[in-house]
Amino acid sequence: MAINVIKKEKESSQNLLHRFTKTVRQSGVLLELRKGRFHSRPKSDLARKKSALMRVKKTAERKLAEKMAKPK
Repeated sequence: MAINVIKKEKESSQNLLHRFTKTVRQSGVLLELRKGRFHSRPKSDLARKKSALMRVKKTAERKLAEKMAKPK
């Protein structure tokens, strides 16, 4: 998906650059690239189950530690 902008006769480089950036913005190429920038693969079922178990275990430990804390 190449974007071609050909320099017109008697066109300054500033105008050419402006036209190029305008066509890039209108094409939506940058938006597509930015969407995929931080894309991460979905976790596997086993990894999701392990993280859920760890989360349950950590909350139980926190509750127990809060219960056993010294009164102020």
